[in-house]
Amino acid sequence: MQTVSTSFALRTTGPRLRPIGRALALAFGACAIGAAALWSAPAMAHGGAAHMVPMTKTLEDFGASVRFDRFSNVYTINRNGTLVRVKPGSREALINGQPMQLDVPVVMRKGAPYVSRDFINQVFQSNLDKTFVIERKASPLNPLTEAEINATVDVLKASGKYQPGYRFTEITVKTPPKDQVWAYALGGQPVQAPRQSNVVIVDGKKVIEATVDLAARSVTNWKPIEGAHAMVLLDDFESVQKIIESSTEYAQALAKRGINDVKKVYATPLTVGYFDGKDGLKQEDRLLKVVSYADVGDGNTWAHPIENLVAVVDLELKKVIKIEDSGVVPVPMKATPYDGRDRTLTPAPKPLDITEPEGKNYTITGNTLHWRNWDFHMRLDSRVGLTLQTVTYNDKGTKRKIMYEGSLGGMIVPYGDPDTGWYFKAYLDSGEYGMGTLTSSIVAGKDAPMNAVLLDATLADFTGKPYKIPNAMAVFERYAGPEYKHNEMGKYNISTERRELVVRWISTVGNYDYIFDWVFAENGTIGINAGATGIEAVKGVKSRTMQDATAAEDTRYGTLLDHNIVGTTHQHIYNFRLDMDVDGEKNSLTEVDPVVVPNVRGGPRTSAMETVTRTVATEQKAAQKFDAATIRLLSNPSRSNKVGNPVSYQLIPYAGGTHPIAKGANFAKDEWINHRLSFMDRQLWVTRYNADELFPEGKYPNRSNKDTGLGAFVADDQPIENTDNVVWLTTGTTHVARAEEWPIMPTEWVNVLLKPWNFFDETPTLGLNAPAAKAK
Repeated sequence: MQTVSTSFALRTTGPRLRPIGRALALAFGACAIGAAALWSAPAMAHGGAAHMVPMTKTLEDFGASVRFDRFSNVYTINRNGTLVRVKPGSREALINGQPMQLDVPVVMRKGAPYVSRDFINQVFQSNLDKTFVIERKASPLNPLTEAEINATVDVLKASGKYQPGYRFTEITVKTPPKDQVWAYALGGQPVQAPRQSNVVIVDGKKVIEATVDLAARSVTNWKPIEGAHAMVLLDDFESVQKIIESSTEYAQALAKRGINDVKKVYATPLTVGYFDGKDGLKQEDRLLKVVSYADVGDGNTWAHPIENLVAVVDLELKKVIKIEDSGVVPVPMKATPYDGRDRTLTPAPKPLDITEPEGKNYTITGNTLHWRNWDFHMRLDSRVGLTLQTVTYNDKGTKRKIMYEGSLGGMIVPYGDPDTGWYFKAYLDSGEYGMGTLTSSIVAGKDAPMNAVLLDATLADFTGKPYKIPNAMAVFERYAGPEYKHNEMGKYNISTERRELVVRWISTVGNYDYIFDWVFAENGTIGINAGATGIEAVKGVKSRTMQDATAAEDTRYGTLLDHNIVGTTHQHIYNFRLDMDVDGEKNSLTEVDPVVVPNVRGGPRTSAMETVTRTVATEQKAAQKFDAATIRLLSNPSRSNKVGNPVSYQLIPYAGGTHPIAKGANFAKDEWINHRLSFMDRQLWVTRYNADELFPEGKYPNRSNKDTGLGAFVADDQPIENTDNVVWLTTGTTHVARAEEWPIMPTEWVNVLLKPWNFFDETPTLGLNAPAAKAK
């Protein structure tokens, strides 16, 4: 769905728990309470009979998990990180380890537990879970609320500029100037800028940008954008399906392939890219290409590609304007479900409990999270998804700036097959489709551990109406191995546990699902992990096995995964925009290269190891391929640690997993994709801060004919020494398919790391845990 700005609906304790009231009504309504289910139990503490309901179903409808331990005779209830333990017949429950008296005990009836109708309100509004704190003063970074989204559209409609039929690709908060935001985050100083929203409007082929002052209820900016193509919208998806279903020419092409019911075809609307007219398409037209899949009833349409057939759809004319047919390849029709329905399932493993019996080590106040020494603001953006701002680390009582804003900047998934149905596939998932709009709800115990807190988000659809995405993000703490360990020859033994805090967001873009984790460690390290899972985009071929005569040609651009199915070689290339402020805004890019030099000190050695350190002067010199043998730092030359080294953070873009590192797009230099995009080929970029430079592929990359992103940002080659800089890190994989990824792909991770480098005076985790135990 095409959506816009977001706000969290945090399911909290105390006065903020209105959603629980609605959930209770739904839960009890779903219980079909009648004479057999609603019955009188022992009197409540204040007198009168308690109305009892089935505990397990009621709590599961409420969103909690319920498990019974027969050995200890204890029911364990977990909802959004709140852990409740209660025994049948007992008037005491433990909530995150804290005792609470129940008005009515859990009672058993015919072997099933029953609770009073007030059990959920009593337990989950007990204020014993301190995870959520009421935000007394709203942060200026908070995403637009439902009311603010509605107000934005109302102001536009009242302005005289609004026309019926307008659609929206963006309605998002316009954050105040950076200096005002930092002053608020560090000292609580009120911002001077009014509360505003940014809007991008689609008017047929035209794109219009607007800004709305929510306090003054006025339109302060209205600007048509020449030559821009808007993102793909939700109703474009719907239109494409209707258009191909009504096309006689397309039906005839399907009939040649033995498909006589177009409604049994699943159409995927794909952006067409730009090829300087070599594809026969006009750049100014609003077009999509449609590749289709057969629906055979196995729940996996992706396994049944209708190969060599592409429909070009004009979204303004609402019709198929061109059919590209390269010849019939039989459609793979073998049922290939990916949910296990066609096989005997492996028995579930025994439970693995991750519990926090004394509560969380973090608190969430509005949209601001505090964990150990870390503080940051988080929100969901309709385009790039999870966005963190004002990231600070409390170093011995002083909050130190690390990053003003960090998020996915953009990504591309280019395919290497030059055939009819593939040559144009180079998806800019966030810039062309909006990955925040395609957020996938997180399932506790599957997509995130059971101790995770799940956060809802409010978005607006293409009509400007707000709606909620449940469980849009997850926050959880985890064990991450030893932080450090040393055994001093039997004298004493020291070891310390490493903890990490993870903020997770998942986006589903067609066949692929992308998992993004921001991982904070107590020692000041920040990891950004991107995981790709879901279904391979596959090609229908004639070959059943590699022994077939057609196999060599069929697998020229991919791997034979199944009978008549090839996984086409492609890449997943991610770029992360990191507005780093290392102990302040005045930073420089520092290069440190380990080198081998002749030994000049005498002795038996002929050589020695030294490091060569340089400061990078300009933006173009900063853009470089990553060499894992070197060190790249963002440093603050005006701040130093106790021994005089400039405080810095190391910048590490690297990839892992079974696939080769993507050190750039695997295309010849004369391919048009290289004229449109530059961020793919350099893993490190540093640009001078500009509030309008947000996306490495440019703001409007759909059908773009030139690079309006990082290539344009560095064209003026501005100086970056001791200035406010933005770091852009590119990572990714070249995805060569393998059998183990079909019919569904285990998550494949790549990583980016930000590591303190002389930022602290000593090991920052000293003193965070109990003192070392002496060896026996």
